Amino acid sequence: MQREQRPVTVGIVYPDHAAEDDYPYAADLLGVALPVAHIYGTDLHAVPELLDLGSPARLAGGVAQLAGRNLDALVWACTSGSFVYGPEGARLQVEQLARAAGDVPTTSTGIAFTEALRALGLSRVAVAASYPRDVAELFVAFLAAGGTEVVSLADAGIDTAAEVGTLPEDAVIEFVACNDRPDAEALVVPDTAMHTLRILPELEKRIGKPVLTANQVTVWHGLQCAGYTVICPDLGSLFEEDADHGAR
Repeated sequence: MQREQRPVTVGIVYPDHAAEDDYPYAADLLGVALPVAHIYGTDLHAVPELLDLGSPARLAGGVAQLAGRNLDALVWACTSGSFVYGPEGARLQVEQLARAAGDVPTTSTGIAFTEALRALGLSRVAVAASYPRDVAELFVAFLAAGGTEVVSLADAGIDTAAEVGTLPEDAVIEFVACNDRPDAEALVVPDTAMHTLRILPELEKRIGKPVLTANQVTVWHGLQCAGYTVICPDLGSLFEEDADHGAR
């Protein structure tokens, strides 16, 4: 009897609890494994707390929970807990996380956004962020350092990830759709605490252009790091074709 091949496995290190159910939803659509390990700290969208949340010690605790999972890649699934360190700090954060995981290919949601924009050839975006203004502006600076022009920034001013996770789908759709701009090539929606994967087709239909969301780019770049690409239009334009215009 032929041994069943295991699915591609991307470990997800996720802060607290909010929208982690987006990951089993994506795993079922894509036929992959996306085990989630939770780390805990305050869920405030504030710089000191975010720096603590993304610290090496906390992230290593998440990696330890995934021991024995035979990972193909690993993602720190927190946008603000990665971009708050700045571009160089985010890269160092990922390098430290990779070492803790035994040199598994590793990324973060902040880095995943820049890679997704590059893959789609997009350079001008609108941002609809759940964060308070000061944190949202750090995300704009992070994107700008990667060569992306943010033509408009909307912030919802929500202080905690837990509150973001309770937003109903219709509220998310309205917030995103109302903050598109004609001169933006795409709309970017950070925060892995926001449920977005089930509504991506509706979001893109409403605004008529690509929408990139935190949990979407997290899954996409994690799979890219694992050397795996799969077509799945239900997860938006980003999953319609890979950067090299191929799929497997």
